[in-house]
Amino acid sequence: MTATKKRAYISVYNKEGVVEFCRYLTEYGYELIATEGTHKVLTEAGLHALYAHELTGYPEPLGGKVRALHPAIYTGIIAGQLTSEQLAELDEKDIYPIQMVVINLYPFKEDMEAGVPFEEAAGHIDAGGVALIDAAAKNFNNTVVVCDPADYERVLCNLAAGAVTEDERKYFMYKAFSYTAYYNALVSQYLSRQLDIPFPQALTAAYEKSQDVRYGENPHQRAAIYREPLLREGSLARAKQLSGPTLTYNAVNDANAALELVKEYDMPAVVACKHHAPSSAGVGDSLFEAYMRAYEADPISFRRGILAFNGIVDARIAAHLARTGTELAMAVGFTPEAMAELAYDENIILLEMPDIRSKVQFATYDVQKVYGGLLIQTYDQLSGKNSRCVTGRKPTESEIRALSFNYKVAKHVRSSAMVVGRENMTAGIGAGQPCREIALRVALMLAGDASGCVLASDADISSVEIIEACHEAGITAIIQTGNEDKSLIELCDRYGIAMLFTDERHFKN
Repeated sequence: MTATKKRAYISVYNKEGVVEFCRYLTEYGYELIATEGTHKVLTEAGLHALYAHELTGYPEPLGGKVRALHPAIYTGIIAGQLTSEQLAELDEKDIYPIQMVVINLYPFKEDMEAGVPFEEAAGHIDAGGVALIDAAAKNFNNTVVVCDPADYERVLCNLAAGAVTEDERKYFMYKAFSYTAYYNALVSQYLSRQLDIPFPQALTAAYEKSQDVRYGENPHQRAAIYREPLLREGSLARAKQLSGPTLTYNAVNDANAALELVKEYDMPAVVACKHHAPSSAGVGDSLFEAYMRAYEADPISFRRGILAFNGIVDARIAAHLARTGTELAMAVGFTPEAMAELAYDENIILLEMPDIRSKVQFATYDVQKVYGGLLIQTYDQLSGKNSRCVTGRKPTESEIRALSFNYKVAKHVRSSAMVVGRENMTAGIGAGQPCREIALRVALMLAGDASGCVLASDADISSVEIIEACHEAGITAIIQTGNEDKSLIELCDRYGIAMLFTDERHFKN
């Protein structure tokens, strides 16, 4: 055996396409060296390959756990960086350069998702494979590293053209370091959750690209969707698009706002969003009833609006939906009749999300990008169970249901959130204003006739003007964070308005 012999080291967990790839490698003059499982697959396919232990001189110790640390392999991978004297020294020891390294790692994510015991999951962490991939990537000028089966054809095209170019080697180097960084981030993320460390000193987060979108907030901006690999349920990033044009950044952002609110309801519910904020919401005994209530609350916002349904859209809903000019509808599913009704409209995006009712998981975080950094917090989990009545008149059962429904909406509305609504639908939503008095005026203007409605505020009400406006509009009950101003309570008592205080603020910036 001579030092000029081209060698490829193959050790893959995902063996898809590896036989055909290695068959071509042999045609391009590569000698194959494979670890036990990969060697078995290659030889059964009729390919000649050396066992890794034929290089090391002894069987793989501990079931192959430390084979990467042997000089015959690890040194062979980085040998291209050595001087001629060092290469001569290796030649005396029958250690030769390895020009290609093909490795993919044990899918640690599967252990995390399956919830296997900690000791078993820790035992599956692939340290040797990571070491070999990083070594080959560092030695990119002399060693081609391939960690993604999707790149096999790309490598072969380069070899067919004569050689793997420097730019291509840099690309494979990038893929390799991204791959091991992602793998190590998954491990770190898993450990932080196991140890209940919510905000680690050094944050490492792993995300998988879900898809590119048409453009960002504006057409000149580029954007893509990434998903948390450990969050398997209830994520918009995992929704299946059934029809319509490619998603945009704004559509995804609005859809997520609708999704987060619709998750609050267990009964059939429909939420409409515009500009990353809820514009209306409705619940009912049936999804059609909930849909019509959301529509009647603010039909104008359905034009180019984003809708979330926590059930299956049928033909009756689809027939009405087709006339609204809605931009996107996501639901548990769509019946064949509904699809037939909506199929002709190329402008409406339909997203299927069977797990749309899945609640927000405590293990995930609300992340906001700031210039040069991140703001991270836990998700706002609504309870509302500790509300107390501070007025002489107690709210009726109907009013309690109305307060509960609209308070959930207020939680998802931009501050200063003032939501006017009834037992099963919003009537008017005021948000994003510099003060609550203006937000209430907007909500009442949108509501029109607010007599018999209730008011939900995301934080405390401290203005006599708000109570006076509620009385004039015919609002019968209020829920707010709580302000112990006796004059406000006395004013509510004078007007017969029931008022509840809660011990939680749900301010949303």
